[in-house]
Amino acid sequence: MRVALVAHRHNETNLRLVEAAPPGVELVEADISNLPHYHGDVEAGGAPEPVEELRAAVREADGVLLATPEYNRGTSGVLKNAIDWLSRPALVSVLRWKPVAVMGATTGRGGIRRAQQQVRDALHFPGAVVVAGPEVAIALARDSFDEEGGRLVDGEARAAVAGLMEALAEAASAPSSTPTAPVMAAA
Repeated sequence: MRVALVAHRHNETNLRLVEAAPPGVELVEADISNLPHYHGDVEAGGAPEPVEELRAAVREADGVLLATPEYNRGTSGVLKNAIDWLSRPALVSVLRWKPVAVMGATTGRGGIRRAQQQVRDALHFPGAVVVAGPEVAIALARDSFDEEGGRLVDGEARAAVAGLMEALAEAASAPSSTPTAPVMAAA
């Protein structure tokens, strides 16, 4: 299964979570660092090249994995901007009927649930099929990685990531001719 990985930064805890993805998952990192701020006037003139590249990565993938940090009890503006670009044009965006999983880790105690809910809410409008779980919302992430900070060593977190990826694969293999309504995880 080919998965477009959309994350806020290249060297962050959330990206290190994906090492727990099960075999058979090909992760293709989609760069969102150089997207212009979404603006309808810019869109009316044609999507900029970085936007087209992001859309192509999502279009070519079987599913999408969004890794979100939590800032001030919400998702990052950079990730929200990427979702805004991907949600256009309305009703025919590359997210329509696309299976999407959301995960995250934070150094704080809150467990990133507010940011994940904001991302899920933003995915509802374009009609993405949001995978409900298992939930990957890791608080105090530094305790889940080895001392070098690179390898996910928390067994429960590894199992949750693998389970979420398996659920994403299952959603991606569902017949696309009879899509179901987007599934929204409970807050």
